[in-house]
Amino acid sequence: MKHTEAPASLILLFGATGDLAKRKLYPSIYNLYKKGLLSDRFAVVGVARRLKDDDDFRNWVKESIDTFGNSSEDLTEFISHFYYQSHDVTDSESYRELKNLVDCLDTTYHLDGNRIFYLAMSPEFFGTVAEHLKEDGLTDTKGFKRLVIEKPFGHDLPSAINLNKRIRSAFKENEVYRIDHYLGKEMVQNIEVIRFSNAIFEPLWNNRYISNIQITSSETLGVEERARYYDKNGALRDMLQNHMMQIVSLLAMEPPIKLTTDEIRSEKVRVLRALRPFKNEEIDQYFVRGQYGEGTINNETVPAYRNEPNVDPESNTETYVAGKFMIDNFRWAGVPFYIRTGKRMDKKSTKIVVQFKDIPMNLYYKNGSSLNPNLLVIHIQPEEGITLHLNVKKTGQGMETNPVKLNFSNKSIDGMNTPEAYEKLLFDCLRGDATNFTHWDEVALSWRFVDQISEVWANQKAPFPNYAAGTMGPKAADELLEKDGFFWWPVADLDVDENC
Repeated sequence: MKHTEAPASLILLFGATGDLAKRKLYPSIYNLYKKGLLSDRFAVVGVARRLKDDDDFRNWVKESIDTFGNSSEDLTEFISHFYYQSHDVTDSESYRELKNLVDCLDTTYHLDGNRIFYLAMSPEFFGTVAEHLKEDGLTDTKGFKRLVIEKPFGHDLPSAINLNKRIRSAFKENEVYRIDHYLGKEMVQNIEVIRFSNAIFEPLWNNRYISNIQITSSETLGVEERARYYDKNGALRDMLQNHMMQIVSLLAMEPPIKLTTDEIRSEKVRVLRALRPFKNEEIDQYFVRGQYGEGTINNETVPAYRNEPNVDPESNTETYVAGKFMIDNFRWAGVPFYIRTGKRMDKKSTKIVVQFKDIPMNLYYKNGSSLNPNLLVIHIQPEEGITLHLNVKKTGQGMETNPVKLNFSNKSIDGMNTPEAYEKLLFDCLRGDATNFTHWDEVALSWRFVDQISEVWANQKAPFPNYAAGTMGPKAADELLEKDGFFWWPVADLDVDENC
């Protein structure tokens, strides 16, 4: 098997024994290896404190791939490229030892000095690690150097500015790859293709023809093992500030001059700058927060959020957010973008619903019936695909209409299992393509928008819990749309129908 697609490189993985590395990163690197998208000249150094030596680490990687990936006969050769360094992220001596190992591997595998530093660890150490990498010589290399950072990038705008300043002391902006794994999802990346390569959509993609756009990202799970982190952040910081705002920017951006990293990012930034500002007293008119109480999911009773382990019994943290974004530019003036995201909801689903305006006159109105609006549904997860809702004539003598779905599904119809988001993003990073990573300007504008909401909510005690586990959120979220004459499209009704 010949690996020619990505350049030679060394991946230094900080947090090598963490859950993210085990569930996502090792299987993703292995998939790239099997597909021939990883150079034969590669090595991975796991940096952590839990294991003892290379053999321990290789067994850890093997177990990861056996459990969460698809192992095969070449696994032994693959894990022979993995090395381990027990490490104290605050100790310069540890970095000097790491540098010795890195320099040795660079010679052994002819890596040309190319280095990727992946921080899959506690965010409190991001700045510390970046500064030490510079101070202790690991960024002093003749090849490329890239820093990959998981979210959250700060917990508000001031902390994000401080973190960015520390990171930029060691890496240039074009060397920093801030991961938002939603940007690696197949159908999120497909938003641009659907919009900019289809003449039936782009001319209609504006306030003359679209009445509203809805983005739903619902989970059935609770906080699980993330309670300590989650209770300090909530759905607003955990989901809206990054994933949801990124999707909004992709849906609303102008066509870029070229499909280059800089041009696409520039158009996304323009969307975030056009978000309508609001006064503190107006926040309740645009945003709704919720926290789940006890309820039933899959015929099992689940506890209220405040009764979850490691959660404050008086917690004021939201596990649900619904909101209305208004984008004050020429294309989108007057079109609401509704978002909702939450835990312990009725169904696990991430969908985008583009609702087109009603036709001026219903010629097929009969017996009080109404004409169904045309919808474009983009299914992001768990299914992946698109559905177009149209009206056609019912079979028979009359001229009554019947709604139909035109479906495309990556998994059920095309038979193609799409790569994991992390696999795609790792490959992009290896090739130096930062298009699907978040630029600092996007991060700063998102935090500036979210901080005003979180400040108001932090100073107001909410009437929690206000929705039962196993439902689709609080009643106030429905009222948010009702006052505009709309309603949330039920996600179950929008699922891909494989029989169509």
